[in-house]
Amino acid sequence: MKDHNYFVYITTNPGRTVLYTGVTNDLLTRIRQHEENEGNRKTFTGRYFCYNLVYWEHFQFVEDAIAKEKQLKGWSRAKKEALINETNPQWIFLNDEIE
Repeated sequence: MKDHNYFVYITTNPGRTVLYTGVTNDLLTRIRQHEENEGNRKTFTGRYFCYNLVYWEHFQFVEDAIAKEKQLKGWSRAKKEALINETNPQWIFLNDEIE
């Protein structure tokens, strides 16, 4: 098991109607990649403009981060919204806070 920094995150579009869940070892770079793909129909985040970070969670081990991502992807929209509301009830876009 590697001991590093890993992140599970949720992004949304400007209207907050679409959610995307991902995992990365470099949250800032990954969010910038999503922003750069804005409008790119070949990617989910680009097609749906899901580059606004509303939730993230840090993990020390990659296996734990991947397990959490899989868990979240299996959740309903309502359950994901409840998770976001626990730490970010206003759904503030957190992109600038991770720089």
